[in-house]
Amino acid sequence: MPDSLHRLALLESIIGAVNLGAIVLDEHRSIVLWNRWLERHSGWPAASVLGRDFFDVFPELQHKRIESAITQALRDNFPSLLSQSLHKAPFPLHIPAAPGADGQERLQQAVAVTPINLPGTARHCLIQITDVTVAVGREKLLREQTMVLRSQTFSDGLTGVANRRHFDVAIDKEMRRARRSGSALSLLMIDIDHFKAYNDEYGHQQGDACLKQVAAELATMLNRSGDVLARYGGEEFAAILPETTADKALGLADAIRNSVRALAIRNGDEHGAPRYITVSIGVATQHGAAPLEIPALIGAADRALYQAKAAGRNRVSDNGAVPLAARPAFPRHATI
Repeated sequence: MPDSLHRLALLESIIGAVNLGAIVLDEHRSIVLWNRWLERHSGWPAASVLGRDFFDVFPELQHKRIESAITQALRDNFPSLLSQSLHKAPFPLHIPAAPGADGQERLQQAVAVTPINLPGTARHCLIQITDVTVAVGREKLLREQTMVLRSQTFSDGLTGVANRRHFDVAIDKEMRRARRSGSALSLLMIDIDHFKAYNDEYGHQQGDACLKQVAAELATMLNRSGDVLARYGGEEFAAILPETTADKALGLADAIRNSVRALAIRNGDEHGAPRYITVSIGVATQHGAAPLEIPALIGAADRALYQAKAAGRNRVSDNGAVPLAARPAFPRHATI
């Protein structure tokens, strides 16, 4: 066999054996090479595509990024690498299904288009298609695991609201922002009344259900994008309210108090009448003209919460103010 024919046969064998797709187009965009990898993943034998226009075989790729890449290679001698993030699976290629399996998985691809300059012939271009399905799957799994870890780091596992760590980060950020802008920052400390008695009477599973129900109601009431609701510990929650004056914070706190009472979560009896789950709320506000340190703001809200508890519970109080008396609140699903 002449050396040239031997080299050609060797080259064809190598192209057929490589673990990637190889398509060669001539100057008219006709397919002149189609390797075995492509036969396997497309289901089309080479004989069915050789000599055909590339976009007759792949009409769905016309007017897409691959067309401009081919044009740049043949006309301008310019190579291209298609972004895998923007073009995840441009070619209709599939991973061969295992025996007995239903359907085929779409093959994720990285695509490179390279001009080929052969002496004495017009310019050709090589399209290389690499299977990156495993890498894409690994990246997706890592992203999902990262999201789960982030959620576990900053969310309370029982109620789904922010946890204490998230609260500490958020109040530091909002405190610094309030000082820069000179705006008010309010803090609510919210405690479920008689929760120990509820746990003792109904058990810890029912207690957990109560915490989740109250947390969901609080989250519904705190619906501004900047508000942060966190489980501060046990049956106590904290709400950070950026750009909220004391009057607005007190009004919102009383609305929250009424909303939780209206859930009508029964908590035993008192003096022969049903008693329902309620909350006491302490409110503290930092004004732009008189900024506080974070411990001082939390301490003021804690003292206000203690006042509300001492005044009979089911109350809202700000530190040093007269607690708001409980107003009638009717349950949604029960009659008092």
